[in-house]
Amino acid sequence: MKTFWTKWILLSATVGGLLAVVADGHAVVAQEKGGGDVTGPYEYVENWPLPVHTDGWTWGSIPAVWAESEDRVLVFMRGEKPAMPDVPARGDIKGRALGLLEGVRAQVNQQSRFDEHALMIFDRRGKLIESWGQHKNLFTDGGAHRIQISPYDPDKHVWLVEHLSHQILKFTNDGSKLVMRLGEKGVPGNDKTHFNQPSDMLFMPNGDFYVTDGYRNTRVVKFSKDGKYLMEWGKPGSGPGEFQTVHGIAIDAKRRIYVGDRENARIQIFDENGKYLDEWPNIPHPYFLYMARDQHLWVGDGLIHKIMKFDLDGRLLYSWGTFGRMPGFLWGPHQLNVDNAGNLYVANAQGNNVAKFRPKKNADPARLVGPPFVLPAAGR
Repeated sequence: MKTFWTKWILLSATVGGLLAVVADGHAVVAQEKGGGDVTGPYEYVENWPLPVHTDGWTWGSIPAVWAESEDRVLVFMRGEKPAMPDVPARGDIKGRALGLLEGVRAQVNQQSRFDEHALMIFDRRGKLIESWGQHKNLFTDGGAHRIQISPYDPDKHVWLVEHLSHQILKFTNDGSKLVMRLGEKGVPGNDKTHFNQPSDMLFMPNGDFYVTDGYRNTRVVKFSKDGKYLMEWGKPGSGPGEFQTVHGIAIDAKRRIYVGDRENARIQIFDENGKYLDEWPNIPHPYFLYMARDQHLWVGDGLIHKIMKFDLDGRLLYSWGTFGRMPGFLWGPHQLNVDNAGNLYVANAQGNNVAKFRPKKNADPARLVGPPFVLPAAGR
């Protein structure tokens, strides 16, 4: 007679951290033969987005993406960069190396430009359908950091977080009007009206919102829906309620707030008023926190370049991602989002690209990043 443990064995694979339950010697989820599981449960969508640059310019760093729908995907870029010149296919190694070095220097040393492409919007085919070049004077070279749209806002205002300019900009959905600015462009501060490199936002059903502030300041600040300062918490350090680079924020169904404490390599958990509740250590470099509807927290990590799934007790359940700039690889997954069709978008800040992934056929739903969690409105 087989024992319970013979029938049910929990196996942890070394590649990607996959957990698979085996019943009577047969895997619950069939695995494909071969392959390196480069893109996890997804397949990379080639040629998305389609090229938008001409005259010797190319993508700069892309830290932010937001899928309002399958046909309206917003991408916030840190300006265009000069394209690297072609390295001759022939010639000695020294000549090719010098040509490559010259191209790298051009990209590093030349400033970005905002003539056309800072905030871009693409459809499902990857075609550019909008570009907010009219607002180029509001943006700062290298300043783009996050895109957010409150799930409780029927008008779907677009919020852009610019860390280097110390400001947060709220636009109408079509980009025709700037309706609110928090912080003062180019003026850092640590008071009720200034930021010092803010990084992210979290919205509440009543319209209040939190700002992680951020790279230089070490606090979480709460505002009313009208942008009025309400309260804050946090100070420099590595103890409970202390931060070193506050970089991401999310909330669960129990209204616990999760804050990415990046340089302390952890996630801290608080109540709505900033009371310390718990922390999850040993998370190398949490870039972005995404709470799924099924109450699992997904984390984009900028040191190991993986997307990781945690239960709300802080246990790592699964991870995937392969480092590099090849198509479908991850290099600095700085923000991720899911559209209404289940496609996943990842902004690779160091890889200078935004990648679109579609679920593989017969993919295990537990391995997919599900739709985002939204708090119910009061009274429901």
